[in-house]
Amino acid sequence: MSFSTTVTETKTFTVTHARYLASKISTDLKRIQRLYPGHISDQWINDYEQEVTEYLKAGYLHSVIYGFQKDKSWIEPTIRYSAQQLLDHGVDDDPGKIAPNRNIAGANFTSYLESNDAWCRLTEQQKEAFRSTVIVKRVGAPAPSVTGYFESDLNYSAGGQSLARSRVRSFG
Repeated sequence: MSFSTTVTETKTFTVTHARYLASKISTDLKRIQRLYPGHISDQWINDYEQEVTEYLKAGYLHSVIYGFQKDKSWIEPTIRYSAQQLLDHGVDDDPGKIAPNRNIAGANFTSYLESNDAWCRLTEQQKEAFRSTVIVKRVGAPAPSVTGYFESDLNYSAGGQSLARSRVRSFG
């Protein structure tokens, strides 16, 4: 006689998971703040952490970029986070690997967020209701170009979701 057991696991993505993932981004931003003083305030980091938490919780985030732009192009050190659903248990790396001593002369620190298909399916009323819950007020703009390329380096995961992190790298 033989027996078999089947285990089914379901994961529910909660606000706690969203906050956890957002805290990983905040840690990266705090490191940028420390390595490149005078470009990011604590309030800026708090506001963007709240924004990404809301987008993750609602399931509207495609990707978000934080970094330096020079001549409308992302330069080092710039980081992109892309939201993904996990098919299995994901890797949950520690934040870090922020490149120090990059030439940011003449660059501005900024952010660019792209929402996903779930966002596009909302009505204008639903979008406006969601926007009212977010501190950061964004306006439409074309995606900036990249001086170099984005290289995948870390993954942050919680509750069946992940943020795949990549950073701008120079060709030289």
